[in-house]
Amino acid sequence: MHYVTHLSKDKKLKKLIEQHKPVALKKRKNLHLHLVSSIMSQQLSTKVADVILKRFMDLYDGSTPTPEMIIGTPFEKLRAIGLSNAKTNYVHNVARFAMEPGMDHKKLNKMSNDEVIEYLTQIKGVGRWTTEMMLMFTLGREDVFAIDDLGIQNAMIKLYKLDNSDKKKFREDMLRISQKWSPYRTYACIHLWRWKDNSPKK
Repeated sequence: MHYVTHLSKDKKLKKLIEQHKPVALKKRKNLHLHLVSSIMSQQLSTKVADVILKRFMDLYDGSTPTPEMIIGTPFEKLRAIGLSNAKTNYVHNVARFAMEPGMDHKKLNKMSNDEVIEYLTQIKGVGRWTTEMMLMFTLGREDVFAIDDLGIQNAMIKLYKLDNSDKKKFREDMLRISQKWSPYRTYACIHLWRWKDNSPKK
């Protein structure tokens, strides 16, 4: 894969890359559903999140719910699948935003990573981390670095012997190391997650 040679210049990362098959990023449809499932899975175990997501999809009898269908689903019906009041509001917020001003590939492809983050974090309930996961795994962007992800932080502490007692210096160290990975930082993150076996709940 095209990223392997570049990232292998980092000798520590090279060892991780050699342990796994190369990664391929994909662009996926139904961007609003990615955000909805991310919101649903926040602060839940994978098992519980999967159950709630299945219940959500079952509401639509096998159809892929459009933003209009989600808006048309009564608040109480969403609450009944196990969502909190806040999460139910956030799910409706995403659906409304997907209808107007919109979040299709055509619109987002014109934006840089930072512009996508700024655009989508306007939605109440959607944070930076959630948007970064969408950039990586739904939009297929190759150069995203999830600096606030705990799995990435733990992996870098271990791999590069970083000290996280001084938060400001720790972030600076992470950014300094990750700059060398650009323009393939997404792949570096995936290999760090795989190494620690703690892939994010996207």
